Amino acid sequence: MSVTIRPAAAADAAAVHALVTAAFGQPGEADLVVALNEAGRTRVELVADVDGLIVGHLLFSAASADGVAGEVAGLAPLAVAADWRRQGVAKALVDAGLTALKARGAAAVVVLGDPAYYGRFGFVPAANYGLVCEYDVPAEYFMALELWPDALAFAAGTVRYAPEFAGL
Repeated sequence: MSVTIRPAAAADAAAVHALVTAAFGQPGEADLVVALNEAGRTRVELVADVDGLIVGHLLFSAASADGVAGEVAGLAPLAVAADWRRQGVAKALVDAGLTALKARGAAAVVVLGDPAYYGRFGFVPAANYGLVCEYDVPAEYFMALELWPDALAFAAGTVRYAPEFAGL
């Protein structure tokens, strides 16, 4: 069976909600996906599809950072079905998502996650660019990635996620 990475469709909503709820062990992140979509804050949303079965999901939403001339996106949430983990599904979703963001002209991406995992995509501590997260999190887990050269050269201050994140 091959995995197809494609844009999420309205018809995927129930399967995405179930997948994200199962992946996180509670519905908070799944409800966040719904809220971000309803508020029009989604920039790129992808699913991993195996013959009509949704086995992975990734969403990038609007974020903001002072000093960045272009669009900043926040990567969250990323979810893969338990039976499909460690098979490259998450990597394929992130790679395709970053490509889609570059194609739409986004300047940078931020993520709150495991430095060892996201580092392999080129993410570095956001503090390297003078950026901090609006939430009280360990600095090493808040990372940024420039999608075009020097996109964060004049960045500074606090990165703000879409207001829907405050509900988590």
